[in-house]
Amino acid sequence: MIADEQSTANLRWAGNALTTNGVTRGRTLTVIATVDGAEGTASGVVSRSAVTMDELEPLVRAAEAAARGAGPAEDAQPLVTGVPASPEFTEAPAETSSAVFADFAPALGEAFARARAGGRELYGFAHHEVVSTYLGTSTGLRLRHDQPNGTLEVNAKSPDRTRSAWAGRSTRDFKDVDPTALDAELAVRLGWAERRLELPAGRYETLLPPSAVADLLVYQMWSASGRDAAEGRTVFSKPGGTRVGEKLSELPLTLRSDPHEPGLESAPFVIAHSSGDDQSVFDNGLPLAATDWVREGELRRLTTTRHSAGLTGLPVAPAIDNLILEGGADRSLDEMVAATERGLLLTCLWYIREVDPATLLLTGLTRDGVYLVENGEITGEVNNFRFNESPVDLLGRATEAGRTVRTLPREWSDWFTRAAMPPLRVPDFNMSSVSRGV
Repeated sequence: MIADEQSTANLRWAGNALTTNGVTRGRTLTVIATVDGAEGTASGVVSRSAVTMDELEPLVRAAEAAARGAGPAEDAQPLVTGVPASPEFTEAPAETSSAVFADFAPALGEAFARARAGGRELYGFAHHEVVSTYLGTSTGLRLRHDQPNGTLEVNAKSPDRTRSAWAGRSTRDFKDVDPTALDAELAVRLGWAERRLELPAGRYETLLPPSAVADLLVYQMWSASGRDAAEGRTVFSKPGGTRVGEKLSELPLTLRSDPHEPGLESAPFVIAHSSGDDQSVFDNGLPLAATDWVREGELRRLTTTRHSAGLTGLPVAPAIDNLILEGGADRSLDEMVAATERGLLLTCLWYIREVDPATLLLTGLTRDGVYLVENGEITGEVNNFRFNESPVDLLGRATEAGRTVRTLPREWSDWFTRAAMPPLRVPDFNMSSVSRGV
């Protein structure tokens, strides 16, 4: 059984003024029942929100009925045992409140004043949630994880709405984000956009900021199922097996996850509300450890459950809810701009969609600022583009990785926020067509 107790607080603003704020609470209960039959073990999963004590037994009976009505579960494994209980398992769930914005809100008011004085309009939101997850099983597991998660997104617009710039941050507690610093960053970008140039589609040397790198590599991780690769369905497939052990990049890039990464801490055990190619309800409670997906440019792991690891011969490597890319270098994005003779600097990507799973070709759009770099300086803003690229190919073609910093993936911020990425220099990023959107 998995119980998720959620507490949220938020602020929203438009035109340099707060518009809404609020605090909410929620509860979701997921019951996973298993039934042994002559042909094997079947499982049934039922989830409901706002469950009361009186509704608990009917929910359990519904899960049992779902299991009895299902065929044998392909991913059936012995339930996890032997994991020490969480000391705080019986304590009340953690909560957030408007107090999380006690220092942030006054600084936001200062940012509004500065923006107003500088002829800018700020739009955006700050969202904070804490989810307490309780996992209990019939084998005696009693585990708990409290996950704080905060996002800050700010758009600055010129009064005539012809120029727009975006900045975002992820945070655990809003003590390490400064809205006045974000406003200052956005003011610079709006200044760059005062000169407008038109460029055609084509391949350009491009600096991808950490947010854009995160959006691409998060999608890559979501596509890194070991079973799918072994069955020949993904970019990580090769005749007779997978590409584990192959060199993906000449740069010393390491892509890793670690539930104990400082500032990016995530659940240290498997929490699976359903089964699929890359997760299994039978693995609930399985301890998670630091995992290198790519080490020094070499593909080392693909995501597997205990079941799919047995099918493929790959090591057991469940997904972990954070992602870090390191390139061994320390140049900031600004320093990389200063070292660019001619190229493009992106702000972020959006509307990312998969075109071809066999190559992991993705398409999407640039947004809120594409800037021309000439002789180490930003000389103006150019039009937006549609791009067509594979993140796996990009890792192989990247010629420089900068300093790794915590970042917010803009496209996937509703699902994935714990990321740290460097900026990347790609010599021939494919801007496949011009986009007229802002």
